[in-house]
Amino acid sequence: MQGALRAGPRRWEAVAAARRSGRAGLTLLAEAGRRKAALLWQPVRGGGAPPSGSDALEGGSGGKGGCDRGRRGKHVAAAAQGGVDAPGLLSMVETFCARAMSVAEADLVQQLRSVRPTKEKRQWVHGILETIQRCSHVLEVSIPVKRDSGHWEVIEGWRAQHSQHLLPCKGGVRFCESIGIDDVKALAALMTYKCAVVDVPFGGAMAGVKIDPKKYSEGELEKITRQFTVEMAKKGFIGPGTDVAAPDINTGEREMSWIADTYSRTLGYKDINAHACVTGKPISQGGIHGRVPATGRGLLRGIENYINNTLYMNLIGLSPGFPGKTFVLQGFGNTGLHTMRYLHRYGACCVCVGELDGAIYNSSGIHPKELQDYKMEHGTIVGFPKAEPYKGSVLEVPCDILIPAAIEKQLTKENAHRVQAKIIAEAANGPTTPAAHEIFLQRNILVIPDLYVNAGGVTVSFFEWLKNLNHVSYGRLTFKYERDSNYHLLMSVQQSLERSLGKGSGEIPIVPSPEFQARVAGASEKDIVHSGLAYTMDRSAQQIMNIATRYNLGLDQRTAAYVCAIEKVFRVYNEAGFAY
Repeated sequence: MQGALRAGPRRWEAVAAARRSGRAGLTLLAEAGRRKAALLWQPVRGGGAPPSGSDALEGGSGGKGGCDRGRRGKHVAAAAQGGVDAPGLLSMVETFCARAMSVAEADLVQQLRSVRPTKEKRQWVHGILETIQRCSHVLEVSIPVKRDSGHWEVIEGWRAQHSQHLLPCKGGVRFCESIGIDDVKALAALMTYKCAVVDVPFGGAMAGVKIDPKKYSEGELEKITRQFTVEMAKKGFIGPGTDVAAPDINTGEREMSWIADTYSRTLGYKDINAHACVTGKPISQGGIHGRVPATGRGLLRGIENYINNTLYMNLIGLSPGFPGKTFVLQGFGNTGLHTMRYLHRYGACCVCVGELDGAIYNSSGIHPKELQDYKMEHGTIVGFPKAEPYKGSVLEVPCDILIPAAIEKQLTKENAHRVQAKIIAEAANGPTTPAAHEIFLQRNILVIPDLYVNAGGVTVSFFEWLKNLNHVSYGRLTFKYERDSNYHLLMSVQQSLERSLGKGSGEIPIVPSPEFQARVAGASEKDIVHSGLAYTMDRSAQQIMNIATRYNLGLDQRTAAYVCAIEKVFRVYNEAGFAY
C-alpha cells in the first residue's frame, strides 16, 4: 500500500505547485485527495479497482512492515467477505482505523529516534499499532431485576475499556435494546480516538445496558443503574482514576447522579474524589455549567472552523460563513436541539428536522425555540403548525449542511448518491459507512468526522472531572479580583485623562464597549468552559487540516483525524513503553 501511495511523486509535486497557483490548484488538490482515497481502498492482494459491493473494505498494507488483513481488522475482513452493505459499527471503525494506519505507518517508522535496524523499527511500530487497535478489557454482567409487576428479569450489560494508554478511561453509558458487545467495543474505540484528537488525556471506554428504558418505571431504571454501577465497581471498571462514565443515548443527569451516589456510598466511600467517577451530573452533584449543550456548541465550533476556511469552501463550491446557509437535522434530542439553536443564532436556516416518528419541512426556516416548546408539550415534532409534514428521507433534502444527529449507519452506499448537501457534520457516532464515505469523496462533499466534530461533550466532561478533583468551581477564586481590577483600570484611565486635560475640562466619563462591559465583571464558570471548548475545537481543527495537507488527503478529513489520533496515541506508547 505504501508503495502504491509513493508511486506517483510527480502528481504530488504537481498538486503542490498547483496549490500555490490559486483556484486551479484547489481543483487539483481535491482530485488528488479522491485519487489517493481510491488507492487506499484497493485490495492489498491482487490489485484491482476499489470494491463496490461492500462497505467494509480491506485496510491493510502490502509494503514491507505493513499490516495485512490476517493480522489487523478481523471484523473488517469478515464484513468484506460478506459482500453486503450492512457492516457492523465495529468493522466500520476498524476499517477507518486501518486505513489511517496504512497512511501513517511509514512515517512513524521514519520518525523513530533509535539506532535499531529498520526491520526492528517496523516491528516495533506494527506492534504498537496493533495494540492501539485492539480492545484492552471488556466486562460482561447479568443483572437480576425484580420488576414492579413481581416477575424477575435478567438484564445484560457491558463495559469496554478500549485503551489504557492514559488513565482514567472515559466513555458513556447507553441504555438501548439493540446494543451488543461489538457496538460497545466500537464506541469505546471511537472514544479513544476522539479524546486523542482533542487532546483530552483519557483512554476510551463505553458501557451499554440492553434495555428499552421506555418499558421500565423510574424505580426499575434506578435499580438497574445502581446495580450495574456496583458490578462495574467490583471489577475496577469505574472510579475517578480508572474509568469515568458519562451520559449517552437514553441516559442523562438523573442516571449520572445515581451512578455517582452509588459509587460514593460503596467502593468509593473513603475517596474524597468519588464524585469524579462520572461526568454529566447535575450542578448540585458536582456538575459543571455548560455540559448539557456542550456537544451542540462543539458542533458549532467544528463546522465554523471549516465553513470559514476559504480553501475548503472553494473546494466544495460554497461561500464562507454561516449567513444564508441552510441545514437539515436528523434527530432532535439534546445534541440536535442545541446544534439547531447555535447555528440559527449564527445566521443559518434550518429547513427540515426528522425524528423516528416523522419529519417536518419549511423552506423559510424552522425556529428552534418554537419547535422545542412544541415538542415539550406534545412529546413529538410531528404536527408542528409552522412546518409541513415531510414524507421522504431527511438525509436527501437539498441543503448546504446535513447534520445526522441520531444513530449510526444512516448514510450508506444505498443513499449516498442521493445526498444533496455540500457539508456533512457527523453529530452522531458512526453515521457514515466506509462505502458512503468513499462516495462522498468522489462527489466532492466535505464530511466533518464524528471523532472531531462531536467531541464537545467529552471536552467539557474533562473540565468537569478537573473541577471535581479540584473541589472548587472555575472562577470562584478569581472572580471578584478580576472584577475589581477591571474597574480600577477604568478609573485609572479616567483620572489620567482628567489630569492631562486639566481640571477645567471637568469629569471625563469612560464608557466601556459592550464587549468589555460584558467581561468587566470577570469570567464565570460558563464563560471559562465556553472559552476552553472553543480553543480546543479550533486547535484540533488546525491539526487535522495540517495532517490532511501533509499527506495530500484533500477533503478526506476523516482519515486525517484518525491519523492525528493514532500519532498521538502512538507517541504515548512509544515513549512510555510496555510494562510486560
